[in-house]
Amino acid sequence: MSKNLKIFLGISYLIILFAFLFFIFTSIEISRLNDFSYYKELQKDLSNYISGNIIINLIYFFVFAVFWVSLLGFGSPLLIISGILFGKWIGTFISVVSISVGALILYSIGNFFFRNLVKKILEQKFNKYILLFKKNEFYYFFIYRFIGGLGVPFGLQNLIPILFGMKKINYFLSSFLGFIPGFFIFNTIGAGINSYVKQTEKFNMLDFILSPAIYSPILMFVCLMIISFIIKKKFFDDKN
Repeated sequence: MSKNLKIFLGISYLIILFAFLFFIFTSIEISRLNDFSYYKELQKDLSNYISGNIIINLIYFFVFAVFWVSLLGFGSPLLIISGILFGKWIGTFISVVSISVGALILYSIGNFFFRNLVKKILEQKFNKYILLFKKNEFYYFFIYRFIGGLGVPFGLQNLIPILFGMKKINYFLSSFLGFIPGFFIFNTIGAGINSYVKQTEKFNMLDFILSPAIYSPILMFVCLMIISFIIKKKFFDDKN
Protein backbone atom coordinates (compact mmCIF):
# COMPACT_ATOMS: atom_id res chain seq x y z
CA MET A 1 0.00 0.00 0.00
CA SER A 2 1.41 3.40 -1.01
CA LYS A 3 2.23 6.08 1.56
CA ASN A 4 -0.24 8.54 -0.02
CA LEU A 5 -3.07 6.02 0.23
CA LYS A 6 -2.28 5.38 3.88
CA ILE A 7 -2.33 9.13 4.57
CA PHE A 8 -5.65 9.48 2.74
CA LEU A 9 -7.22 6.60 4.69
CA GLY A 10 -5.86 7.96 7.96
CA ILE A 11 -7.32 11.43 7.35
CA SER A 12 -10.64 9.90 6.30
CA TYR A 13 -10.67 7.88 9.50
CA LEU A 14 -10.15 11.02 11.62
CA ILE A 15 -12.88 12.92 9.75
CA ILE A 16 -15.35 10.10 10.40
CA LEU A 17 -14.37 10.11 14.08
CA PHE A 18 -15.00 13.84 14.59
CA ALA A 19 -18.23 13.76 12.55
CA PHE A 20 -19.48 10.87 14.68
CA LEU A 21 -18.68 12.64 17.95
CA PHE A 22 -20.30 15.87 16.71
CA PHE A 23 -23.51 14.00 15.87
CA ILE A 24 -23.66 12.35 19.30
CA PHE A 25 -23.06 15.45 21.41
CA THR A 26 -25.35 17.76 19.41
CA SER A 27 -28.26 15.36 20.07
CA ILE A 28 -28.24 16.18 23.80
CA GLU A 29 -30.52 18.93 25.15
CA ILE A 30 -27.82 20.88 26.96
CA SER A 31 -30.26 23.46 28.37
CA ARG A 32 -32.13 20.78 30.35
CA LEU A 33 -29.21 18.94 31.88
CA ASN A 34 -29.89 20.55 35.29
CA ASP A 35 -33.57 19.59 35.22
CA PHE A 36 -34.24 16.26 37.01
CA SER A 37 -37.60 15.89 35.25
CA TYR A 38 -35.69 15.72 31.96
CA TYR A 39 -33.91 12.58 33.18
CA LYS A 40 -37.20 11.06 34.36
CA GLU A 41 -38.68 11.67 30.93
CA LEU A 42 -35.66 10.09 29.30
CA GLN A 43 -35.78 7.11 31.66
CA LYS A 44 -39.46 6.46 30.93
CA ASP A 45 -39.08 6.89 27.17
CA LEU A 46 -35.99 4.71 27.02
CA SER A 47 -37.56 2.01 29.17
CA ASN A 48 -40.62 1.85 26.93
CA TYR A 49 -38.51 1.89 23.78
CA ILE A 50 -36.10 -0.83 24.95
CA SER A 51 -38.83 -3.13 26.27
CA GLY A 52 -40.68 -2.78 22.97
CA ASN A 53 -38.10 -4.93 21.17
CA ILE A 54 -35.09 -5.78 23.27
CA ILE A 55 -33.40 -7.99 20.65
CA ILE A 56 -33.38 -5.26 18.00
CA ASN A 57 -32.14 -2.73 20.55
CA LEU A 58 -29.34 -5.05 21.64
CA ILE A 59 -28.28 -5.23 17.99
CA TYR A 60 -28.43 -1.43 17.72
CA PHE A 61 -26.30 -1.09 20.84
CA PHE A 62 -23.82 -3.69 19.59
CA VAL A 63 -23.32 -1.87 16.28
CA PHE A 64 -23.10 1.52 18.00
CA ALA A 65 -20.58 0.26 20.58
CA VAL A 66 -18.40 -1.40 17.96
CA PHE A 67 -18.24 1.82 15.92
CA TRP A 68 -17.71 3.94 19.04
CA VAL A 69 -14.76 1.88 20.31
CA SER A 70 -13.22 1.42 16.88
CA LEU A 71 -13.24 5.22 16.54
CA LEU A 72 -11.24 5.64 19.77
CA GLY A 73 -14.30 6.32 21.92
CA PHE A 74 -14.18 6.10 25.71
CA GLY A 75 -15.31 2.83 27.28
CA SER A 76 -16.85 3.99 30.58
CA PRO A 77 -19.83 5.94 29.11
CA LEU A 78 -20.88 2.87 27.14
CA LEU A 79 -20.84 0.73 30.28
CA ILE A 80 -23.03 3.13 32.21
CA ILE A 81 -25.41 3.41 29.24
CA SER A 82 -25.67 -0.35 28.77
CA GLY A 83 -26.48 -0.75 32.47
CA ILE A 84 -29.17 1.94 32.23
CA LEU A 85 -30.71 0.45 29.10
CA PHE A 86 -30.48 -3.29 29.72
CA GLY A 87 -29.75 -3.83 33.42
CA LYS A 88 -26.57 -5.17 34.99
CA TRP A 89 -26.63 -8.73 33.61
CA ILE A 90 -27.66 -8.24 29.98
CA GLY A 91 -25.80 -4.90 29.97
CA THR A 92 -22.59 -6.58 31.07
CA PHE A 93 -22.90 -9.27 28.43
CA ILE A 94 -23.61 -6.97 25.49
CA SER A 95 -20.98 -4.42 26.53
CA VAL A 96 -18.26 -7.05 26.99
CA VAL A 97 -18.99 -8.60 23.60
CA SER A 98 -19.38 -5.36 21.65
CA ILE A 99 -16.45 -3.51 23.21
CA SER A 100 -14.19 -6.55 22.75
CA VAL A 101 -15.13 -6.63 19.06
CA GLY A 102 -14.68 -2.87 18.70
CA ALA A 103 -11.29 -3.00 20.41
CA LEU A 104 -10.20 -5.80 18.08
CA ILE A 105 -11.25 -3.75 15.05
CA LEU A 106 -9.35 -0.72 16.36
CA TYR A 107 -6.30 -2.88 16.98
CA SER A 108 -6.50 -4.31 13.47
CA ILE A 109 -6.88 -0.85 11.89
CA GLY A 110 -4.02 0.56 13.95
CA ASN A 111 -1.77 -2.40 13.23
CA PHE A 112 -2.41 -2.20 9.48
CA PHE A 113 -2.37 1.55 8.87
CA PHE A 114 -0.56 3.17 11.79
CA ARG A 115 1.92 0.58 13.08
CA ASN A 116 4.98 2.77 12.64
CA LEU A 117 3.26 5.83 14.10
CA VAL A 118 2.04 3.90 17.15
CA LYS A 119 5.50 2.48 17.76
CA LYS A 120 7.08 5.89 17.43
CA ILE A 121 4.69 7.43 19.96
CA LEU A 122 4.26 4.60 22.47
CA GLU A 123 7.24 2.25 22.26
CA GLN A 124 9.59 4.19 24.51
CA LYS A 125 6.91 4.84 27.14
CA PHE A 126 5.81 1.22 27.37
CA ASN A 127 9.11 -0.46 26.57
CA LYS A 128 9.43 -1.93 30.07
CA TYR A 129 6.17 -3.88 29.56
CA ILE A 130 6.88 -5.23 26.08
CA LEU A 131 9.19 -8.04 27.22
CA LEU A 132 6.67 -9.00 29.90
CA PHE A 133 3.86 -9.26 27.35
CA LYS A 134 6.08 -11.28 25.03
CA LYS A 135 6.63 -13.91 27.75
CA ASN A 136 2.95 -14.85 27.66
CA GLU A 137 0.83 -12.38 25.71
CA PHE A 138 -2.54 -13.90 26.62
CA TYR A 139 -1.88 -14.17 30.36
CA TYR A 140 -0.30 -10.77 30.87
CA PHE A 141 -2.69 -8.90 28.59
CA PHE A 142 -5.59 -10.53 30.44
CA ILE A 143 -4.14 -9.18 33.70
CA TYR A 144 -3.58 -5.82 32.03
CA ARG A 145 -7.24 -5.63 31.02
CA PHE A 146 -8.40 -6.89 34.43
CA ILE A 147 -6.61 -4.09 36.29
CA GLY A 148 -7.92 -1.39 33.96
CA GLY A 149 -4.91 -0.93 31.70
CA LEU A 150 -2.59 0.67 34.28
CA GLY A 151 -4.45 3.97 33.99
CA VAL A 152 -3.75 4.27 30.26
CA PRO A 153 -6.64 5.89 28.28
CA PHE A 154 -8.89 3.21 26.83
CA GLY A 155 -8.17 4.05 23.18
CA LEU A 156 -4.43 3.71 23.73
CA GLN A 157 -4.90 0.49 25.70
CA ASN A 158 -6.37 -1.05 22.58
CA LEU A 159 -3.34 -0.07 20.51
CA ILE A 160 -0.51 -1.08 22.85
CA PRO A 161 -0.41 -4.72 21.62
CA ILE A 162 0.79 -3.35 18.27
CA LEU A 163 4.14 -2.89 20.01
CA PHE A 164 4.61 -6.64 20.44
CA GLY A 165 2.53 -8.03 17.55
CA MET A 166 -0.14 -9.80 19.58
CA LYS A 167 -2.21 -12.51 17.89
CA LYS A 168 -5.77 -11.37 17.23
CA ILE A 169 -7.41 -14.40 18.86
CA ASN A 170 -5.36 -13.87 22.04
CA TYR A 171 -6.16 -10.16 21.93
CA PHE A 172 -9.90 -10.79 21.74
CA LEU A 173 -10.14 -13.56 24.33
CA SER A 174 -7.88 -11.91 26.91
CA SER A 175 -9.78 -8.63 26.48
CA PHE A 176 -13.17 -10.38 26.72
CA LEU A 177 -12.30 -12.19 29.95
CA GLY A 178 -10.35 -9.34 31.49
CA PHE A 179 -13.17 -6.86 30.89
CA ILE A 180 -15.85 -8.81 32.77
CA PRO A 181 -15.26 -7.76 36.43
CA GLY A 182 -14.89 -4.03 35.77
CA PHE A 183 -17.66 -3.95 33.17
CA PHE A 184 -20.06 -5.68 35.57
CA ILE A 185 -19.40 -3.01 38.21
CA PHE A 186 -19.99 -0.12 35.80
CA ASN A 187 -23.15 -1.76 34.43
CA THR A 188 -24.39 -2.24 37.98
CA ILE A 189 -23.87 1.48 38.58
CA GLY A 190 -25.81 2.25 35.39
CA ALA A 191 -28.66 -0.04 36.46
CA GLY A 192 -28.63 1.64 39.88
CA ILE A 193 -28.89 5.10 38.31
CA ASN A 194 -31.83 3.94 36.21
CA SER A 195 -33.57 2.53 39.28
CA TYR A 196 -32.97 5.70 41.29
CA VAL A 197 -34.32 7.99 38.57
CA LYS A 198 -37.37 5.78 38.11
CA GLN A 199 -38.27 5.67 41.80
CA THR A 200 -37.35 9.21 42.89
CA GLU A 201 -39.36 12.37 42.27
CA LYS A 202 -36.72 14.87 43.37
CA PHE A 203 -32.97 14.48 43.19
CA ASN A 204 -31.01 14.56 46.44
CA MET A 205 -27.28 13.88 46.35
CA LEU A 206 -27.14 12.30 49.81
CA ASP A 207 -30.08 9.98 49.08
CA PHE A 208 -28.47 9.12 45.76
CA ILE A 209 -25.13 8.16 47.34
CA LEU A 210 -26.78 6.21 50.17
CA SER A 211 -28.95 4.23 47.77
CA PRO A 212 -27.84 0.54 47.93
CA ALA A 213 -28.04 0.35 44.15
CA ILE A 214 -25.33 3.03 44.00
CA TYR A 215 -23.03 2.51 46.96
CA SER A 216 -22.81 -1.29 46.55
CA PRO A 217 -21.15 -1.19 43.12
CA ILE A 218 -18.99 1.72 44.29
CA LEU A 219 -17.71 -0.46 47.13
CA MET A 220 -17.10 -3.26 44.60
CA PHE A 221 -15.16 -0.78 42.48
CA VAL A 222 -12.99 0.21 45.46
CA CYS A 223 -12.27 -3.48 46.15
CA LEU A 224 -11.37 -3.99 42.49
CA MET A 225 -8.99 -1.02 42.64
CA ILE A 226 -7.26 -2.47 45.70
CA ILE A 227 -6.90 -5.85 44.01
CA SER A 228 -5.66 -4.14 40.85
CA PHE A 229 -3.04 -2.22 42.82
CA ILE A 230 -1.75 -5.44 44.39
CA ILE A 231 -1.63 -7.17 41.00
CA LYS A 232 0.11 -4.18 39.44
CA LYS A 233 2.81 -4.26 42.11
CA LYS A 234 3.29 -8.00 41.60
CA PHE A 235 3.43 -8.09 37.80
CA PHE A 236 4.05 -4.61 36.39
CA ASP A 237 6.38 -2.78 38.74
CA ASP A 238 9.94 -2.03 37.67
CA LYS A 239 11.53 -5.10 39.21
CA ASN A 240 9.64 -7.31 36.74
